[in-house]
Amino acid sequence: MNDSAPLDLARLRRSCSQCSLQQLCLPAGITAHELDRLDEIVRRRRTIERGERLFRIGDPLAAVYVARDGAFKTVTISEDGEEQVVGFHLPGELIGLDALGEGAHRCEAIALGNANVCDVPFDQLTVIAAQLPSLQQQLLRVIGHSLNRDHDHMEMLVRRQANERIALFLHGLGERFRQIGQSPVAFKLPMSREDIARYLGLALETVSRGFTRLQEDNVIAVHGRRVEILDPEELVRLAHGVDADEAPARARRSR
Repeated sequence: MNDSAPLDLARLRRSCSQCSLQQLCLPAGITAHELDRLDEIVRRRRTIERGERLFRIGDPLAAVYVARDGAFKTVTISEDGEEQVVGFHLPGELIGLDALGEGAHRCEAIALGNANVCDVPFDQLTVIAAQLPSLQQQLLRVIGHSLNRDHDHMEMLVRRQANERIALFLHGLGERFRQIGQSPVAFKLPMSREDIARYLGLALETVSRGFTRLQEDNVIAVHGRRVEILDPEELVRLAHGVDADEAPARARRSR
């Protein structure tokens, strides 16, 4: 294949549709041959059923993973066997970066529904990235986004008010849907409310009341797991500590 051949974007989208590696494939100047080398290592695809684990705590770092469709949660297990949700992963987001530091996973990744996953052998990915500086830079950006999500989670947990945590969670999730090309204001929650409660460090009843209050105040509309953000600006204000008691008055004035 001619190294100077134009990049076939249609073929790329068929092979890596809605995948963070699609973004990794697109640094400026990448040739068709370089694209083929990258695509070869992401063709190890498999189906993961709901509740199945990609990896367990203590497993060595062998690969990073990308869900082509479907979503995952990452969890840690306490000494008494209680599950703590530490992250959610949407289609196209890398899973398994927790093992980069010590070479072994510190959490478990569990499918929230049936999913199709690309296994990306980590050693092969790093070899190719080392040879393609633009690819390496893009990989570092993806790792940086993962670190930002960890920071956002910590920011949620230090919020004293439950309504702040819930509003910040919904706003952040909408922005992540935007990044993968989906609507940031109308989406289906891939996780249960129980998972959300464990992620936010709240009781399930508190999360349910929080969703109900946001709906009564016309900030969101909820139909099962489908959420529509009706007032994005109000959601952001609530996420940043505006007194929740002010929201009903705003809602009444806007009717």
